[in-house]
Amino acid sequence: MKLGDTNMPKFQTLEDFLEKEQREDETGRAVLQLCRQLRTALNKISTIVACGPLAGDLAAAQGSNPDGDVQKKLDIVAHDYIIETLKESPAAWVLSEEQDAPIELDRTRPLALAIDPLDGSSNIETNAPIGTIFSILPNPGPDATPEEVFLQPGSAQLAAGYCIYGPHTKLVLTIGNGTEMFTLDPMTKEFRHTRTETAIPATTTEFAVNASNARHWERAVRAYFDDCIAGDPGIPRGNYNMRWIASLVAECHRILVRGGVFLYPRDKREGYEHGRLRLLYEANPIAMLVEQADGYATTGEQRMLDVQPREFHQRIPLIFGSRKEIRRIEDYHAGRNMTAARSELFREHGLFNT
Repeated sequence: MKLGDTNMPKFQTLEDFLEKEQREDETGRAVLQLCRQLRTALNKISTIVACGPLAGDLAAAQGSNPDGDVQKKLDIVAHDYIIETLKESPAAWVLSEEQDAPIELDRTRPLALAIDPLDGSSNIETNAPIGTIFSILPNPGPDATPEEVFLQPGSAQLAAGYCIYGPHTKLVLTIGNGTEMFTLDPMTKEFRHTRTETAIPATTTEFAVNASNARHWERAVRAYFDDCIAGDPGIPRGNYNMRWIASLVAECHRILVRGGVFLYPRDKREGYEHGRLRLLYEANPIAMLVEQADGYATTGEQRMLDVQPREFHQRIPLIFGSRKEIRRIEDYHAGRNMTAARSELFREHGLFNT
């Protein structure tokens, strides 16, 4: 089968999908319009990502962002594409990982956008999946301060999504009534609706965590990890497989497609005491997408979408995925069943116990 073959499956475009999502209120219509305009920026980012080194050294260091993380050339390019695209849009404000303070576009507009222009930039050189993550919030009013605009809990989000640039480009989007997937057609440059009613299985035997940090974890996370690695017959659902890509969008995409859990907990290292991922433009939009797909997202102790933000670039622990497994992980954090599933050997000599 060739691209453009008349026998290829027919999928509706993102534009067709948004047209069918009729909204009577001004804010609802603005959300749909903002999604249309984000599509333009995501298409541009996808094109330059696909060029790889043909577009220059996209992984070249260009300084650091407000939190001290190294900025790559592609981080800056993606940020610039997004800001340029949104100058004439329903967005009053934009909060980007690449800027210290929110950017005011027109405070009379009805929406605000929090965005990570390029997630997983450490993977640029390796040709592994990277992405863009975004959260759409209501603008409380033209007199609202930036703090009042962005320091809203995740439950206030009107829409959220990410675009993953991998073997093919996919846009994963929720506007509050389910999580939908759109694939970028490289011939027409249209996003086409290729997966509907995404649902994460409630149970799983697959988890993703960076095990090299195990010696720094809190007891609850280490206990859960030991139980999974032990593979004891007493553990619910038996043996587990472990995955780790080091790209949040790639980890989330795998879980949305086939289930699993992802853990990026806080730990004892300097700078990781409160978690590492950003609440407003990483954890909250991912949590909304996951919950709209029948999954669950938590800090370990609290539902992610209920967290009250304190800072624009606030960091937080993030655990999400198959609902029943995430509830089980919350039990570990609450001190319930911490050792019930482990053998005596692992209670005393867990794989990473000290």
